[in-house]
This record gives sequence, C-alpha cells and structure tokens, in this order.
Amino acid sequence: MRSLFLSALLLAVMSCFLPEVAHAGITRHYTFNIEMKSETRLCHTKRMITVNGKFPGPRIVAREGDRVIVKVVNHVSNNISIHWHGIRQLQSGWADGPSYITQCPIQTNQSYVYNFTITGQRGTLFWHAHISWLRATVYGPLIIFPKRGVPYPFAKPDKEVPMLFGEWFNADTEAIISQALQTGGGPNVSDAYTINGKPGPLYNCSSDTFKLKVTPGKTYLLRLINAALNDELFFRIANHSFTVVEADAVYVKPFKTDILVIAPGQTTNVLLKAKPNPHKSTYLMAARPYFTGQGTFDNTTMAGFLEYVQSSGNITLPKNLTLSLPTLPAINATSVVANFSQKFRHLNSRQYPAQVPQTVQKRFFFTVGLGNSPCSKNQTCQGPNGTKFAASVNNVSFALPSTALLQSYFFKKSNGVFTTDFPATPLRPFNYTGTPPNKTFVSNGTKVVVLPFNTSVELVMQGTSILGAESHPLHLHGFNFYVVGQGFGNFNQSTDPAKFNLVDPVERNTVGVPAAGWVAIRFLADNPGVWFMHCHFDVHLSWGLKMAWIVQDGKLPNQKLPPPPSDLPKC
Repeated sequence: MRSLFLSALLLAVMSCFLPEVAHAGITRHYTFNIEMKSETRLCHTKRMITVNGKFPGPRIVAREGDRVIVKVVNHVSNNISIHWHGIRQLQSGWADGPSYITQCPIQTNQSYVYNFTITGQRGTLFWHAHISWLRATVYGPLIIFPKRGVPYPFAKPDKEVPMLFGEWFNADTEAIISQALQTGGGPNVSDAYTINGKPGPLYNCSSDTFKLKVTPGKTYLLRLINAALNDELFFRIANHSFTVVEADAVYVKPFKTDILVIAPGQTTNVLLKAKPNPHKSTYLMAARPYFTGQGTFDNTTMAGFLEYVQSSGNITLPKNLTLSLPTLPAINATSVVANFSQKFRHLNSRQYPAQVPQTVQKRFFFTVGLGNSPCSKNQTCQGPNGTKFAASVNNVSFALPSTALLQSYFFKKSNGVFTTDFPATPLRPFNYTGTPPNKTFVSNGTKVVVLPFNTSVELVMQGTSILGAESHPLHLHGFNFYVVGQGFGNFNQSTDPAKFNLVDPVERNTVGVPAAGWVAIRFLADNPGVWFMHCHFDVHLSWGLKMAWIVQDGKLPNQKLPPPPSDLPKC
C-alpha cells in the first residue's frame, strides 16, 4: 500500500515538471449534419445548405496536441466535403477535404469521419466546404488554444471574440456559378458583406447587425477570419486601433495599426484595448473590398457596432452622439495593402522560432492570373471578345479529375487521372506585368509537381496583367510557408533574392500575390501526400487557378502516408 502511495506521489510530482505528460492532448468529437435551412437577409428568404442548421456554422474548439474527430453526415442533394483550412494534416492527408484532390465528395445520405491531430499549431483557423461554391454558407471558426498551462506570448485578454467576414447572396450561389461557367462570363456578385452572418445597417431592409460589446478599459482578442467568397477586405473601427499578434495561426511580432487588410482564406488575431473613458457609447466598424481588376464586384460597405457597456465601477458612459463611419481606403488602394502586408514579421522567439529553409533544393516560378478559352461551336460566350473567362498557373488551367488524386496516387492508378509534367517555369515567357500578349488562351490539364520527401522549396508567384492586374490570395494545403520577399513589377532573379528576409519572415498558409507584382515563399516538403494550391477567390478557383503538389513518402514510418480510412467516400 505504501509503495502504491509513493508511486502516486512520484507521478504527481513528475507531472508538475512535465506538463506535456500531465496535459497530453485529448480526443474531441463533433458531428456535422449537412442540412437545408431557411435564412432571411435583406428581405430575401432562401433555402441554403448549413451545418447543424447554423449560419455561420458551429465552432470547433481544441488545444494544440488534441485529436479532432468530426463525423460529417450529408442530408442534402448536393455532394459535399469539408476542408480544415490551415491544419497541417501531418500523416492525415485523407482528412484534408478538397473534393477530387484528397477525397471523393460525400454523397447524399452518406457520411465520412475526418480524423486529424493538431500538431505544433495554435491560433485561429477555420473550416469550410471545399466543392463548387458551397463554402458561401458552409463555414465556421476553428479555434486552437495553446497546450494547457502554456500562456500566450502577449498579455492575456479579458475576452476573446471570433469575427467571421462573409458574403450574402440573395440568389443561390450554385446557380450563379453554374450559369457563369455555362455562359463563359463573370458571375453575379454578392448582395452584402457580413460579420458573423449579419450584414448591418447600411443595406436596405437589413435588420441583422453585429454588435461587439466591450467594457471600458478591458482588452479583447478579436479572432478575425475572412470567409468571403471572392473579396479581400479593408476593416476599421472608428477612433480605435489594434495590435496585430497573429496571422494564419502563427504568432507575429506585435504591431499597432488602425486599418486591417484581410484576404479570403486569411485569419488575423488582434488585441483591441477598449477606451477607459470613451466619448461615445457606440462606435461604427466598417468593411469594404479591395479590388483592382476589370470585372464587376460587390462595391458595398458593411457596418457593425462597437458598444460600450456599463461596468460595475463609477464610469458613466456618455449618451450617444452622431455616429460616423470610419474612413476606409480607396477600393484600389494597392499601396495601403502593400504597406500593411510588409509589417508582418514572425515572432521568432526561443519558444516560437522561425525555421526558414536557408538553402533551396528546388526552385519554381509560377505565373498566376486570368486568361480565356475558346467558345464552343454554335455558342455565343459572354467572356472577353466572345470567349470564356479562364484562369491558370503557368498557363495551365487545372481540370478537376473525376476521381480523387490522392487515391489514384496512393494506389498507383494515376494513368488517365493526372500527369506529373506541370511546368516549373512558364513555357512561353513574356512581359508579365506589361502589355499582355496577343494570345491569352490557356491550356487545360490535370498536371502536378512531384517532390521528394523533405525537399526545400522556393516558389516565386508572379501576377500577370492579362485581363487586368489584380491580387490573388494563394492558399497552400498541408503546409505553412515563409513569405521571404514580395514586390511590384516583374520578379528579377538577379537582384530580388538579395533582398529576401531569411531571418523572421511571416509564416502563413495564404498569401496575396500583389496586383502586378510577385511574392516569394519557401517551405519544407515534410508532409507526404497530395496537396492542393489555389487562388482563394472562388471565381478564380472555378476558372482553373489551381494546381497540386505530390510529396513522396520518406524512409521512416512517421514519414509515410498511412492507408486511407475504410469509410473514405467513393466517386
């Protein structure tokens, strides 16, 4: 008995010194029922696809080291899959979620269990549908807290608030993109922007407004997520400023700003310090798009309220005065976007070091931008000069296969599914940001790049001016990458690499390729599987601005992709 007591005492003492043992990750179970729900905004009621009848969808909460198991049951007529945006998916590529890339979609009355462990990540991410345009209504926050007992590398906030930017369409988004792909023209744009599903008071017949309630003097961690379908956004709160502390679930060197820019697929954590003696009880917040292209876009402004509430102290809040919208940059304020993006630096502390690849084994140069495709015979198309809009990487417009790439790769049945000849550089170089070439037709194919395990990669993504120079938020599945350089004009291999930041560049999963500019990233291909990379504007994704990387297995057991789960959906 005495020995049992001593053993228990020793274990208790050891647990004090070994928090990783005492607080090993737990398994968290969720169920996502994909179901139709009627929602009304702007006096328009429509039936739409939701998770568990919620819009936006339910919150996934976990800690670093936890295992997350989500059973997705499809009760609607559409096929669906769910992507856990930003999760590394180390040795769990079957759970990544993009339809026809890592899995066939979940068909009606079928289910699939997503099973993954959160390794070495903490912060704000999100989940969303990853087929067609279903993520317009199927999305929600994915909050990862640090391991128990591990503090934030900044002062603990008094409260945390997830804020999801989205878009509301009065029409059915599936009908919108289906019509656009059929006619070859640009799709109809959204009718409103939203915060947590609420458009705010600036729209006609809008009764849903987001309200952020704060107490004077308190500090709030705002977990900002851009889940909008097709728009980068400027965001501001009148007479308030923020301290940015995290981007894409990676800590950054804190910096202060009163304007935020956030692209679809990106997340930003900011600290908001409420005024100790506010002059008003209510302040307006507002968001509107950043856009430099030639097409149509939702040129509206969304607003919400920052409301001060009475604390238990002796502070007397003033009666509200006239509210004024915060000033937002011009729609095409590229310089504001560039200045903002250049402020991000990796925290690069002893606890959270920046592990930038210092040497490069494989270099790639990808052009990203728009193009066009010829119209079918006996059809009049609504794209440029009677053609169809298209988009491409290195002039290859990616064609989704009819079966999942990962499945065909794993079982060595790639014939007729994909080829491994994706070009490492443009086949026909041109003045990328100058006058466009006369021929702008894209090629089509299901082409991938194959990387040996643990290859260090440098990728320069060059925006083009074909059919208008615009920013493209590029998202890489399965990895974080370091943004080592960016600039305007054409990338210069002779002079630009000398300016790369290889010490503390920001680490992200989604980066904006500047309008008429370039961005350089580095990453280590240490995650075996098939990994999608694409523009996070869904209109460009639909037009083909996407490709995939295959990372081969390593030699050790923990460097190999395990076999698929037994319930993997079939095409």
